[in-house]
Amino acid sequence: MALALFDLDNTLLADDSDFLWGCFLVDKGLVDKSAYDDANKHFYAQYKQGTLNIFEFLTFTLKPLTQFSMEVLAQLHDEFMNKYIISAMTQKGIAQIQHHHDQGDVTVIITATNSFVTGPIAKAFKVDDLIATEPEIVDNRYTGQVVGTPCFQGGKLTRLNQWLESTSHDLDGSTFYSDSHNDLPLLEQVSTPIAVDPDEELKAIALERNWEIRSFR
Repeated sequence: MALALFDLDNTLLADDSDFLWGCFLVDKGLVDKSAYDDANKHFYAQYKQGTLNIFEFLTFTLKPLTQFSMEVLAQLHDEFMNKYIISAMTQKGIAQIQHHHDQGDVTVIITATNSFVTGPIAKAFKVDDLIATEPEIVDNRYTGQVVGTPCFQGGKLTRLNQWLESTSHDLDGSTFYSDSHNDLPLLEQVSTPIAVDPDEELKAIALERNWEIRSFR
């Protein structure tokens, strides 16, 4: 069984789930609108530029999780899915996941966005597994800290290798779909890298290296 790896934000989703979660918190009045909205936009711009300090960002984005019980967070996420995520799920992305299932491949979403945000989204896409940045939980509460390596840039490859070691899978015949130059470390390791609605830097690299470019939009 070959691996079909999918980035989530701006690949399978026609938007960024981490950024949208921040927008949701602002719209619900659960965080200070001005300060949080400005910081959310600032970090998102850094991400697109490839200059994001992942630890600074995670300190910012995980803090709101510490303020609510797991029950309240689950209710909030249900509302978030219905208002923000369902409409952003690309039909072509869903079809491509199904195509790989039909071939007998193992489908995995691998994303820098934390597993609280992305867990229910991965279930909605019906993939076999999720590799994401893992927020720490102590006594059934989020602490605001991260467990292990953040699943970002080179850390995405580190986390995948850890997953491979714990399973019977390998990268022979693997495919990875991504929109972002931040994912180059992993794109360069798979058998078939595919640039999906790529940013300008990844598009240029894909053209230079004769990688397939396609759109899920």
